[in-house]
Amino acid sequence: MNDNISDKDKKDWNKFINSTEKLPDKDFKNIEKKNNKTRSIDLHGFTLDEANKTIENFINKAFSENINKLIIVTGKGLHSENEKDPYVSKDLGILKYSVPEFISNNASLMSMINEITDAKIEDGGTGAFYIYLKKNKLIK
Repeated sequence: MNDNISDKDKKDWNKFINSTEKLPDKDFKNIEKKNNKTRSIDLHGFTLDEANKTIENFINKAFSENINKLIIVTGKGLHSENEKDPYVSKDLGILKYSVPEFISNNASLMSMINEITDAKIEDGGTGAFYIYLKKNKLIK
């Protein structure tokens, strides 16, 4: 390692120290992410009626607490009891399709929601979805 510092490096360093230019804060993005509040719920084992009531209460509570993102785990329907029912498709999981449909058909819930999207694989993949909630303007 060389202990000699060139005149150019000294000049550049002094210019940097005396500058009033604001440098971007590299940690700002991490601070911003910490403000995002996420909650999750797992609906495995719920009946359709129980899941719909539970999800409605969950969304209302999360909205009142100003939560930004919800992770809803429904499962893929692989172990569903619907295979015993000849009138229900064996290819469709009851909760996987019915819960998002219940939410999208409920006007009061949709008034609190910005977006519903598929979950990433680490959050459940095709057996889960995200709900991004609007900001609750009543909470300051």
